[in-house]
Amino acid sequence: MIKVGSTGGIGSGKTIVGRIFRVLGVPVFEADVEGRRLLAEDEETKASVLSRFGPEVFRSGAIDRAALGRLVFNDPLALRDLNAIIHPLVRKAFQAWAEAHTAPYVLMESAILAESGGHKGLDQVIVVTAPEPLRIRRVMERDGVEEEAVRARLANQTDEAGRLAIADHVIHNDDTQLVIPQVLRVHQALLQPLA
Repeated sequence: MIKVGSTGGIGSGKTIVGRIFRVLGVPVFEADVEGRRLLAEDEETKASVLSRFGPEVFRSGAIDRAALGRLVFNDPLALRDLNAIIHPLVRKAFQAWAEAHTAPYVLMESAILAESGGHKGLDQVIVVTAPEPLRIRRVMERDGVEEEAVRARLANQTDEAGRLAIADHVIHNDDTQLVIPQVLRVHQALLQPLA
């Protein structure tokens, strides 16, 4: 089985691309969803977060994701520490999940695949790309936030060149090219080595 990563900067459309792969019958593991689940449910993860960040990121015995987000997105060292807690657990969960599937390939969707080094454990990587002004506009409309808030999130992600450097396949979601035919080409290319 081939293990494929899918990534892209905030607002690039990687979630839409993931949905298209699902329609094609490809199992898709959402790393961000698993990370949130670990923060909410895994006692070991909660204990590690408490130890590193203190009780101010907890409310009623649960991690206050908004408080944690405000802290880590304004402090690169804190973000690095949080990633060091979460990402190894997410990768472990992905490995177990992938082993439970019999599909020709599985897809792990991750916003920070390049930043976390998660691409190193995968066979191939898909990068969904879009121009930064378009990505900013999409996130502002989607999340109802100001441009400065989007730029602060962008500052915590690798640049487009860094993502493209790890790409085996690139899908352009720039509102000038159809996305579905690009996904179909990548899908066929991923099935080809198995034929």
